[in-house]
Amino acid sequence: MQESSAPGVLVSLTDLLEARLHCRELRLFGSPQRSGRQHGKQRARLRGRGVDFDRVRIYQPGDDMRSIDWRVTARTGAVHTKVFNEERERPVFVLCEQSSRLFFGSQLQFKSVLAAECAALIGWSALANNDRIGGLIVNDLQCRESRPRRNRHALINLLRHLHQANHQLSGVREQTLPDQRPEPVNLALRHAREILRPGSIVFILCDHSAIHRLDQGQLAMLAAHNEIVLLPISDPLDAELPAGIWDFTDGVQQLQIDSRDARVRYRYQADYATQQQQWQKLASRIHAHLLPLITGTPALAQLSLWLNGQLPRHAP
Repeated sequence: MQESSAPGVLVSLTDLLEARLHCRELRLFGSPQRSGRQHGKQRARLRGRGVDFDRVRIYQPGDDMRSIDWRVTARTGAVHTKVFNEERERPVFVLCEQSSRLFFGSQLQFKSVLAAECAALIGWSALANNDRIGGLIVNDLQCRESRPRRNRHALINLLRHLHQANHQLSGVREQTLPDQRPEPVNLALRHAREILRPGSIVFILCDHSAIHRLDQGQLAMLAAHNEIVLLPISDPLDAELPAGIWDFTDGVQQLQIDSRDARVRYRYQADYATQQQQWQKLASRIHAHLLPLITGTPALAQLSLWLNGQLPRHAP
């Protein structure tokens, strides 16, 4: 498959592979704390309690009531509680959308390219910390799955799926998609719930407008047992239209917007602001981290700002 001659329109497989050169400086999952052949090396900087059972001991004030070992308590006559080790391994799972609505961008790169580059950075960062890495690549109609594995070949296979899905977008305008096609992210969420083990860190890279049709119930059930990081992607033209007459097309249908009217521009901006508020409410409700991404700034720079605390996090 030939690479696009226009930078930022289609992602380069070389760029996805070379993202490994930046994983150390990104330090997405914190400093190494433990080492071993069977366990990841870090205590994750993200929220979550370890699930590796260590021992049973006498109950102490302040212990979680849910950790009481009722069998030992009944046998000994004294209240005992289970003790768990710090998290040694947390599988990392990347849910990356590559649907036709992301095949757009007005600055630096298309949204689909930004999503792909972020997914690669997350994947290499996880692998560098000896964690399992897997993911789902979802387009308009289907998902491609890669189960979490702790090896380079598995990640490269995932990146190849991502590269293929991204390059298929250049021909999607010639296809006739169903009028009532499902929300791509909902497809991926249902599939992720079937294959994810509890305690995983799930990064969701999707279009900013997905919030309108997002199955928040499915996401809440996923968040009940996993760490969620929401990364909705938008373009400056999603947020505000300059005054003028604009033609939009998905390759099949066409739409013209006359934004010379200030009221039209206001309604356009208000819809985007509503989406932002909905993402914030969702992140707060399910205790997820929220990192809005925007075309015009490289993926590495945006992820680094978030890790350095210069962008807000909505998880407690």
